[in-house]
Amino acid sequence: MTGYGRGVAEHAGVRATVDIRAVNHRFLDIKFRGSVPAAIEDAVTTKVRSTLERGAIAISVHLERRIGAGASRIDTDAARRAAEALVQLATQLGLAKPDMALILAQPGVIVETDRDSEDDPAAVVAALESALAQLDHMRTTEGRALEVELTARLDELTALRTTIATLAANVPQLVSKRLHERVKRLLDGEGGAVDPARLAQEVALLADRADVTEELVRLASHIDQMRALCANASAAGRRLDFLVQEIGRELNTIGSKSTVAEISSTVVDAKAVLEKVREQVQNVE
Repeated sequence: MTGYGRGVAEHAGVRATVDIRAVNHRFLDIKFRGSVPAAIEDAVTTKVRSTLERGAIAISVHLERRIGAGASRIDTDAARRAAEALVQLATQLGLAKPDMALILAQPGVIVETDRDSEDDPAAVVAALESALAQLDHMRTTEGRALEVELTARLDELTALRTTIATLAANVPQLVSKRLHERVKRLLDGEGGAVDPARLAQEVALLADRADVTEELVRLASHIDQMRALCANASAAGRRLDFLVQEIGRELNTIGSKSTVAEISSTVVDAKAVLEKVREQVQNVE
């Protein structure tokens, strides 16, 4: 499913902006745009994997350090040592005592405290949560539209299954009629007779081979399961993928067993509808 979200958050003097884009993909594929610190990448990846199940996810992270937000601190121990050394040097040279500015200018006295704050994932995770909420809203809207579309296609499959079931119920009579006519043509002019019991046995055997009752039952079950998954708010893309494969398998079996042109034609129609379902299922998380 497709969608976009942006989140902005600030923590410890770092302002984080996260953009997340999702497009259809069979699996979950996360990619970062630009360079991202390892700690932040791990935190973002973990959060996304706990939230999304499928999709090609592109994430960009922009970090901005806020000026004057605790950017440095004074190391008092280093300042004391620097002051003592400077006073001692000034005394030896007969100079005035050093002022505060000179002490603070000594190496190690002022320490950058937020140099590593951009590696802190707190701001990024907060921004990511906001971006994911927007993404989820867009994907939910798309999901409702997909539910309507898939339900309509499942209705078509149900109607075609009913047609196949009606035609299949007449297969034994059609098989018997065809076999009688074929035998009659073969025996015309030869004066031979057909054993009714033997003919009935052959009809029963052919009808059994063409029986698709089990396939129709499983087909109905798979369609019902797909309906339930479409109405469910949880992620169902992979299960829908599996059921599409199973429906296709049942239709293939029905088609291979079919001895009636009408059934074969209906199976072809059902496969065409199923292909549309397959395409839409790829959009479902």
